[in-house]
Amino acid sequence: MAFTQVSLPLPILPEGWSGEKDFKAVGTLSSATQRNIEPVGPHFLAHARRKRHHRTFSEDERIQAQENVKKVEDDDAGDISEPEDPLMLQRDAKDWKGQDHYAVLGLSKYRYRATEDQIKRAHRKKVLRHHPDKKAAAGNTEDDSFFKCIQKATEVLLDPVKRRQFDSVDEGADVEPPTKKQAQKSGFYKLWNPVFESEGRFSKEQPVPRLGDEKSIKEDVETFYNFWYNFDSWRTFEYQDEDVPDDNENRDQKRHVERKNNNARKKKKTEDTARLRSLVDECMAGDERIKKFRKEARADKDKKRLEKEAAEKQAKEDADKAKIDAEKLKKEKEEAEKAEKAEGKKAKDAAKNAAKKNKRVLRSSVKDANYLQESGDPTPAQIDGVLNDVDLVMAKVDNEELAALAAKLNGKTTAPDVKSVWSDEVKRLVGAGKLKNGEAKTMGA
Repeated sequence: MAFTQVSLPLPILPEGWSGEKDFKAVGTLSSATQRNIEPVGPHFLAHARRKRHHRTFSEDERIQAQENVKKVEDDDAGDISEPEDPLMLQRDAKDWKGQDHYAVLGLSKYRYRATEDQIKRAHRKKVLRHHPDKKAAAGNTEDDSFFKCIQKATEVLLDPVKRRQFDSVDEGADVEPPTKKQAQKSGFYKLWNPVFESEGRFSKEQPVPRLGDEKSIKEDVETFYNFWYNFDSWRTFEYQDEDVPDDNENRDQKRHVERKNNNARKKKKTEDTARLRSLVDECMAGDERIKKFRKEARADKDKKRLEKEAAEKQAKEDADKAKIDAEKLKKEKEEAEKAEKAEGKKAKDAAKNAAKKNKRVLRSSVKDANYLQESGDPTPAQIDGVLNDVDLVMAKVDNEELAALAAKLNGKTTAPDVKSVWSDEVKRLVGAGKLKNGEAKTMGA
């Protein structure tokens, strides 16, 4: 390899510069090193390519452009490549609202899912293939109608507002619901899932619940159908509006067209809501999970009803039993109270009879003891005095004390013995505060 020696002179020093007064050493220079410099870079490669293939600048640029086009087409041939419909190539560019923008760019399988990068790559590929200059160079007609379709499709799909308007009415992204026969043959959930995935692109709320499968739980199924029966759609129909006149001279016509478009949008919105509701009804009618859940709900309801009836019956039986027991207990209590009352009355009568008997014994004791006179017959005054004292003592004692006093007097007949017992009783009553001292005159100590 040949080397080229390049001479680089040192820069000229400024006028008036002096080494003695202006030079300041900041370091030392290293020794010189010999290095090999090789020519590299895209410009050198382009020069080498032209020399090797004996091309001029224009020839080399044309050949490189063709290779770049082929490379771009090969790179994009995978995910954004699809056959072109001959009828689509003959479309009139003026009827741009009626064209399928995704199909024009070869993005039919992506549609509303196509990314901005995919749209740009598809546009580049279509432009390289259908550019009027390229067709003219190939000797074809200079008809650029389809090229204008490409440009319009790119303009719509790269504008978020215009693309949303087109996606709102893009029937190419719709999935037809299966018939009952198809659903039974090929799988209900397998065929209905794509339908709701397609309709879900219009939902303001994302992500959209999935239909699921036969193993889905009741809560997920109810969430799915509640979501779709209360579906909040952003779908609009401006794309299908009639063109509004731009001239300012016919304002009445402009307002008329605008009102017409607004009414048409509302009508289409109402029809679309009814269509979606009918779609959900049709899916729900054929969903075996709903039938299973309803059957389980009925069984659970019947079970609860039977349990409630059994509980009410048991409660009634318990209430009746409790009522019978209460009545029985009341009757037993009344009988016991009656018996107790009878026993009390009997005991009271017995006590009363015993008291009467004991009182007779007390009165008889003084009578048998000659009214406490040891000799001679007692005078009427003495008899009255003794009997009054006996009544006085009997009034101050209770039945038990009365019985005890009668027991003490039992068997005693002599005046001293009887008087001694009565005297002791009077002392006890005086000590208890029931009698005053000297109150029982004939029985005092």
